Amino acid sequence: MENRIVCLITTPGYEEAERIGRTLVEKKLAACCSIIPRVVSIYEWKGKINSSEECQIIAKTTGERLDALVAETKSLHSQDVPEIIALPIIGGLPAYLDWLGR
Repeated sequence: MENRIVCLITTPGYEEAERIGRTLVEKKLAACCSIIPRVVSIYEWKGKINSSEECQIIAKTTGERLDALVAETKSLHSQDVPEIIALPIIGGLPAYLDWLGR
């Protein structure tokens, strides 16, 4: 059950988050994508501090699918440098973690 990961992806709006999440699941790049409809991000971009409302996609997948997931997300995303980060899953319900790998 190793090599399971969670990818965090932000989008500027819900429709884009749903389109990306649905595509990742349809193409079997993620087992599941959960969407948090409103997060506030504070960040520096091009020398200016910004604050914006975004949606957060939590994509559950495997390390083997990560490169394809990143490429697909980038191709569908409206931002030049979208947030796409991967974090290892260090534990959880074994049956769920097994399902992620299928």
